[in-house]
Amino acid sequence: METAGPGVSRHAIQSGRNVLDAALVRPESTAAQASVLICHGIGETVELWHDVQQLLAASGVASLVFDYSGYGRSGGFFTASQSEKDAVAAFHFLEQLTAPLPVDLFGMSLGSAIAAAIVGKVPAHRMVLCGAFTSLRKAAVSVGIPQAFEFGVPAIWDTEDALGSCPVPVLIVHCEKDRLFPVSMAEQLAASCASPCELVIVPNASHSDPFYHPQLSYWGSIVARFLLQDQA
Repeated sequence: METAGPGVSRHAIQSGRNVLDAALVRPESTAAQASVLICHGIGETVELWHDVQQLLAASGVASLVFDYSGYGRSGGFFTASQSEKDAVAAFHFLEQLTAPLPVDLFGMSLGSAIAAAIVGKVPAHRMVLCGAFTSLRKAAVSVGIPQAFEFGVPAIWDTEDALGSCPVPVLIVHCEKDRLFPVSMAEQLAASCASPCELVIVPNASHSDPFYHPQLSYWGSIVARFLLQDQA
């Protein structure tokens, strides 16, 4: 997929010993009104998010999407702890690129768990979680691993627990027809959030629609949240 054009720049981000591939897309004809770091899902790379970044830029939002270690052109190997370090490094990189704008955290699917895991480690302005799951163990069962083997899945990325101490406002967006993670997971996450939290269920949309077929019918509420200047 294309990742070039007006307002688009490609970057290399140092994360420990690894170099991460990233793409920044800024609004073309005006200064950005918001800045957001995108933590993408498990089967995705930078290129897949180009159309979403263009949609965000057209609405005044600058965004950086990066590939975790071992993904795409990024060096090293993917692990849970390394992906979190990668996200922290990318966050601080974006801070420098778009200062003095505050930076929002956005996580999709697997990326929602990574975003929630680092939200207390970076000075995020707010956080948006999409297609999120309550924990990696519960996600594994939801996608087909027999419940009897749940405890064989690493006890990591417990987003429900992480939201219990989340320091920033949260927006949770979930597709009504998500066949990977049920709407009930989004409801559980919203109920567990210690900070102000809004839940939006998008009708007639499935898990992958937001990035394969980006439309304002899904992204409108997210853009509106990014453009809010206050913390509430």
